[in-house]
Amino acid sequence: MDSFDLVIRGGTVVTASETSRCDVGIRDGRIAALADRLPAGSREIDAGGRLVLPGGIDSHVHIDQPSGDETVMADDFLSGTRSAAAGGNTTVIPFALQHKGQSLRAAVSDYHARAEGKCLIDYSFHLIVSDPNEQTLGQDLPALVNDGYTSFKVFMTYDDLKLNDREMLEVFDVARREGALVMVHAENYDAIRYMTERLERAGHTEPYFHGTSRPAPVEREATHRAITFAELVDVPIMIVHVSSGDAVEQIRWAQSRGLKIYGETCPQYLVLTAEDLRGLNMEGAKYVCSPPPRDPESQDACWQGLANGTFTTYSSDHCPFRYDSPAGKKRKGERTAFRWVPNGIPGIETRLPILFSEGVVKGKIDLQQFVALTSTNHARMYGLAGRKGTISVGADADIAIWDPELRRPIRQENLHHGADYTPYEGMEITGWPTTVIVRGGIVVEDGAVVGQPGHGTFLKRDLSPFAKPRGKTWLPG
Repeated sequence: MDSFDLVIRGGTVVTASETSRCDVGIRDGRIAALADRLPAGSREIDAGGRLVLPGGIDSHVHIDQPSGDETVMADDFLSGTRSAAAGGNTTVIPFALQHKGQSLRAAVSDYHARAEGKCLIDYSFHLIVSDPNEQTLGQDLPALVNDGYTSFKVFMTYDDLKLNDREMLEVFDVARREGALVMVHAENYDAIRYMTERLERAGHTEPYFHGTSRPAPVEREATHRAITFAELVDVPIMIVHVSSGDAVEQIRWAQSRGLKIYGETCPQYLVLTAEDLRGLNMEGAKYVCSPPPRDPESQDACWQGLANGTFTTYSSDHCPFRYDSPAGKKRKGERTAFRWVPNGIPGIETRLPILFSEGVVKGKIDLQQFVALTSTNHARMYGLAGRKGTISVGADADIAIWDPELRRPIRQENLHHGADYTPYEGMEITGWPTTVIVRGGIVVEDGAVVGQPGHGTFLKRDLSPFAKPRGKTWLPG
């Protein structure tokens, strides 16, 4: 047998389907062998007492995304992928945002330029469709899907991103024809505007009232409407960052009827609540995201959705802004009301430790579910199966070695993102990744980031088998 470049020896290897004690042999960036007592490698890692898991795939992150106003995102692709790696991730899929009046091609080119040479881990792009004009729907979107950008996101809220019902249907129709998977941000734009204006007239402008302006019925209605459109057109969709029991119920209802409706939730909906937005002055702005954190009952519903399979993926929705900055969360002058606070919180580095500690350690999910929800299902859902998301011969050697008993609190001073705070400050965590390997190259060693910018490569993705229509449509012909 040829020698190995690297052997991970004596660890407990965990995939989405099984757990075994074996060595992992890596050659030319791929997993070459799984067996007891492999021959020596050029380099070896003793993983005794550790868990050897597929590297995390965070399929919902925002990095270096321009907003069109004075707001500045805290992470570029260097700090964003460095932070992701430190948290046990080996692949991220951020968004290439199309601004109104911009072609999708131009948006993709811009993001490639932003990412080129900076990434420590592998990456791909989802598209965000905000301007579904004739060129977008008839030319750019089909061509980009064919080029390996096989998923895209649409918004049902935000002034500069929302699509109306007709536009949603037109975009869904293109997705069905081209075999792309659609991600949906489901909140009712007009209801949020109505609630926001009523709150402002009553003088309720503090960050806490961000959550009040978009209560669970706003998410429930939009989720049901998106499901209805998906059924009408016969296109599978992913409802992203689900926060409430009401929305979980809608997704479960659709799934029980055989509809291809998938769900995703995030750490903020498992461990934060609306009470976190009550901080004095603008402190509550640190927790402003959409949908907002809700209540313990919503947390329980999201945990149940992870455990019973309603949710296919668990992502961070990492969207980082600095707090103490006029270009970030802590606005000055006239724009201090909650409506002006940038939506989004950092979480790319803490996503996996939070789920491991709160989920696996506390018995809410098992190790196989952890791997599926954080890695394997992302690869399957977004056209990376076979290459990413598993530990099997022939797959990329993307591996995170975990110390399941390492205990320490989350502290901003120990994180690697570009934000100046973490919403999870002080949270006690059991279980941390200590070594992270991307295509056979060590990017995190003994907890320290040692990878170099440019090691990460761009991934063209296959069409997702999850995006295949049921074959039952209400459309004529």
